Amino acid sequence: MTESTFQLERTYSKLPGVFFSKLSPTPVSNPEILLFNQKLAEEIGLDLSVLSEEERTQLLSGNLVPKGIEPFAQAYAGHQFGNFTMLGDGRALMLGEHLTPSGQRLDLQFKGSGRTPYSRGGDGRAALGPMLREYLISEAMHALGIPTTRSLAVVATGESVYRESELPGAILTRTAGSHIRVGTFEFASLHEDKAMTQALLDYLIDRHFPEIREEENKALSVLRAAIDQQIDLITHWMRVGFIHGVMNTDNMALSGETIDYGPCAFMDVFSPDTVFSSIDHRGRYAFANQPYVAQWNLARLAESLLPLIHDERKDAIAGAEESLNAFEPAYKDKWLAMMGTKLGLAEADKQDERLVTDLLDWMHSNGADYTNTFRDLGRQVLPENQLYQSETFETWHRRWQERLGGEGRSLDSSLSLMRSVNPVVIPRNHKVEEALQAGEEGNLNPFRNLLKALESPYEEADHLAPYQVPPKPSEKVHQTFCGT
Repeated sequence: MTESTFQLERTYSKLPGVFFSKLSPTPVSNPEILLFNQKLAEEIGLDLSVLSEEERTQLLSGNLVPKGIEPFAQAYAGHQFGNFTMLGDGRALMLGEHLTPSGQRLDLQFKGSGRTPYSRGGDGRAALGPMLREYLISEAMHALGIPTTRSLAVVATGESVYRESELPGAILTRTAGSHIRVGTFEFASLHEDKAMTQALLDYLIDRHFPEIREEENKALSVLRAAIDQQIDLITHWMRVGFIHGVMNTDNMALSGETIDYGPCAFMDVFSPDTVFSSIDHRGRYAFANQPYVAQWNLARLAESLLPLIHDERKDAIAGAEESLNAFEPAYKDKWLAMMGTKLGLAEADKQDERLVTDLLDWMHSNGADYTNTFRDLGRQVLPENQLYQSETFETWHRRWQERLGGEGRSLDSSLSLMRSVNPVVIPRNHKVEEALQAGEEGNLNPFRNLLKALESPYEEADHLAPYQVPPKPSEKVHQTFCGT
């Protein structure tokens, strides 16, 4: 492989050396490419077709590091379930940054590539199941129109990893706008070196917020931009019933993308306090709590930026608090507008909040499926379902129809709007677990079928019917796991 075959930039490594550690992936014994996202490779202009199959396998397993590439692990800190700790890439390595044909800069990162200085006693490896999960869910999120990291490949290592049992090992290749996290700024702040935090801030601005370069107070402008960015992201999550499961500050990416899909899940029956993560014992990251956790995380970002917001601490705090206090009303407005579109309302207003909450209360009381209920409402005629025969629902339905009529738009345009935001299929947890279990046993067909079904989640198609059905009681997934 020549140097010109595979070129990556590494602007991140121009930051102070404390932010990263250079090292090579730990070789694996018998790599095999299980999944390669050709569509993504084409989208981002990453042409690996010039490589032989063997070269590509060696590259994506970390066994072959092309000349000129200097992988590194990133250092960061974070609040995990509210408790601060020092972290870093304990099993991940950044290969570098790829420039797409449109000029977008994307990180290419290995996950499961071996021990790093930040492994904290871990083996630096990843099991196949969690890597398949991240590939599946990240690509499903992209298809749903939600900002997310992407998955380029999954390679089996031919080696076992040991968790609670012996499992097949794998390496995921991930792409991301960047891997700068709230926790990266917490790490910088910990060093009490204003210049270090300033360098990271300047890099973030160049990478994600170039419009802020000329702002007088760059730190405060970045905080406000991050607030807007996270409001947009969380609103998307709430739209499709996504529960991240581990919203620690190190898992909040300042690229505005969903990152790290450990114990994530999608809600079947609507319940605001739904929790799937096995480690979330108190429901900190429950479905309805996600916006409040996002605001809490952003407050940690604000704390890290205080020395750059103003030289006088009290003035810095005042500026940060003013920005953070704007989060809740801005989120509520965004959420109501989003929920309005789920009901076909192009311009929902404050008076529509009762219409929305009454429906959600009815769904909660009656165990209605979140995804299927909104999709059913988007049909010309509701399907025959005893659930929709109650007086409470019929009364609500009449109110909704009257409200639609008052918008002055055709029914077709309202239903079209609903179909564009309410998915037909989501990665239902029981189907995901079924596919992952088969994959771990060497059969990727269920995984590929599910992946295919999730490619066009807003389109009706007969072959999608099995993926729309909520789980039977015996199929319900009650807990998901990090898989680290």
